[in-house]
Formats: sequence, structure tokens, C-alpha cells
Amino acid sequence: MEVTPDSRILFVLPGGPLGDLPLSATIVNTWIVMAILVIGGRIATLGIGPATPTSRWRLAVEMLIEMIRTQIRAIGGGDPARYLPFVGTLFLFTLLSNVLGVVPGFMSPTGSLSTAAALALCVMVAVPLYGIAENGLVDYLRRYIRPTPLMAPFNVIGEISRTIALAVRLYGNVMSGMVVVAILLSVAPFFFPILLQLLGLLTGVIQAYILAVLAMVYIVSASGQEAGAAESRAEAKVASADADPKNKKRNI
Repeated sequence: MEVTPDSRILFVLPGGPLGDLPLSATIVNTWIVMAILVIGGRIATLGIGPATPTSRWRLAVEMLIEMIRTQIRAIGGGDPARYLPFVGTLFLFTLLSNVLGVVPGFMSPTGSLSTAAALALCVMVAVPLYGIAENGLVDYLRRYIRPTPLMAPFNVIGEISRTIALAVRLYGNVMSGMVVVAILLSVAPFFFPILLQLLGLLTGVIQAYILAVLAMVYIVSASGQEAGAAESRAEAKVASADADPKNKKRNI
């Protein structure tokens, strides 16, 4: 039974003296998701301007962008334009990967620990970059020795541990769905997998939302903008999402 997309090899590229290069479903499906986002984004913005007639496609794009901007503003990020490219891309990539997971034959790349870890590392790198851009290098590094220099090792450990938590949360929720569906396919190949795919779709949306919210609150905290309030609001959002009864059934 193939549990993760890493275990499914789709292509093998000849590598010459370096040996063959196997391409797993994780790599190929990641390329597919990126291609859809790039092409879809290009089509969505093609010809859009102040004088462009309003269409359903344009309204859908504007509603999606405005939703992300509203969430950034609600967490306390100030001007959403600064964070929209990173947080929006993170959310859309995770969302599309999870949604496409319900397509037969498509294994979501977020069901791979390597993809989940890569997304978490992107957040880990983005947090200090935004913090340094907002406060300067010295002021940003000073936060690691507050309230006392003895806290520096613990603050560094905290940065690493929350990165691991991001990766494990995303990987565990997506991968567990694949395992449950694979088991039930062998027991009841028609009825139960359909219901679980629908619940998996809901869970995928929730996990994409949680990842984007946590990434944003880490960035806001590093930037020193209403950090305490932002963390409280984000924790409340994550708790409410995890408390969803449908999501609990899905995780079980």
C-alpha cells in the first residue's frame, strides 16, 4: 500500500554517469500544482485593469484576494500588501494541493513529509526576513535575549520547534487521510471512500487556512506588531478550526 507520494515513482530520468534520477509523485504533482497556479494566475490577471468590465472570473479573483487581505489585517499585520505575496502563495499552494487530493490517481504533495517540511522551512526563513525588514538586524536579534540573555537558547529552540510543528501538523493530517481511504478501499470500495474524500476536502481547506494563519502570526510576532494580540487571535482561529466536528471525524 502506497502511503505517501514519495513511494510512487512515476518517471526515471537518465542521469548519465551520475545515475538515473527517479521522479516520485511528490515532485511531479508539485510541478502540476505550481503550473496550475502560474497559468491560472496569469489568466486571472490578463487584461485586468480599472476600465476592465466586471466579470464573474474577476469578481472571484478579487473576492479571494480580499479574503486573504482581511485575514492578514485581522491578525494584526498592518498593511496586507507587504505579506500578501508570501502568505497568499503559501495558502493557495497548500489549498490546491489538498483539494486536488480528491482527484483519483492524484496524491497530494502535502502528504509527503518533505513537502510539508519545505513549506515549514519557507515560513522559518520568511519570519526573520520580515522581522529584520521591519525592525533592523540588531533590534530583531535583541528579541532573542529578552527578558534575559539566558533565554537565548530557549528562544532559538522555540523557533525550531514551531517549524517542526508546522510540518508535522500538515503532513499528519493529509497523510492520515490517505491511509484511511486506502484501508477502506480494500474493505468497502464504493461507499465509505466517497464520504471520506468529501471530509478530506473539508480538512484540506482547514489545514491550508491554519498553515497560512500560523505563518502570518509568526511573521507579525517577529515584526513586533501587536504580537501578543496577534497570537491570541490566531490561537483562537486555530482552536475553532480544530474543534470543528467534521474535522475531528476526519482525523479519526
